Amino acid sequence: MKPGQLYIVSAPSGAGKTSLMNALCARLNYVKVSVSHTTRKPRPGEENGVHYHFVDVETFQREIEQGLFLEYAKVFDNYYGTSRVAVQTLLDAGVDVILEIDWQGARLVKSATEEVVSIFILPPSREALEQRLRARNQDDEAVIQRRMRDARQEMSHYDEYDYLVINDDFGDTLENLLAIFNSHRLQLARQVQHHQAVLNNLLQEPPSRL
Repeated sequence: MKPGQLYIVSAPSGAGKTSLMNALCARLNYVKVSVSHTTRKPRPGEENGVHYHFVDVETFQREIEQGLFLEYAKVFDNYYGTSRVAVQTLLDAGVDVILEIDWQGARLVKSATEEVVSIFILPPSREALEQRLRARNQDDEAVIQRRMRDARQEMSHYDEYDYLVINDDFGDTLENLLAIFNSHRLQLARQVQHHQAVLNNLLQEPPSRL
C-alpha cells in the first residue's frame, strides 16, 4: 500500500472550513479528515468519535505527558489535539489525511515532518466573517466578539502556508480546493508511487520477434 499525503487546513472560526472539508471528502474518496481530541463540550448535533473525541481535561493532559499527540494547542480555553497513531494508520493505508488545526498546531506538525501540504482559508471580509458567526446562533455576544479578536491573530499567519484560498463563494472555493488536492496527487513522485506497475509495463523492452 502506497502512503497517503498529510495536509494541514487552517482558518479562523466562521470561515467555512468544516463545511468545505465535508464537501471535499464527499468528492474525493481517498481523503479523510483526522478526528481530533478536544476538551470542549459537544455542540448540538456533534457525535463523539465522529466530529471530535470529547475528553476531560485530566485525560487530555495525561495523553500529552504520554506523547500521544502529533500536535496540540489550547484555543478558547479548550485543548485540541491530533492522535499520532491514528494519523499514521490512515497514511499507511494510502489515505490522504487532513488536519484541521490552527497556526500553532501547524507549526508543530511542520517541525516534525517536511512531508506536509498546508492550506489557509480566509473569509472575503471581516464583515462576512462576523455575519457567519452570528448566523450559526451558537455563541453569545461576548463570545462572538472574542472570536473576532482571535480571528485577526489567526489570520495574520496566512503567509506561513503553501496555499491561500478565499472563501467568497462556497462552490468556487470547493473547486479551488479540489484543484489543489487533485494536482498534488498528479505530481511525478506520487504518480510513480501509485502507478509503478503501469510505468514498468510501458517501459519494458518488447519481446524479440526473431
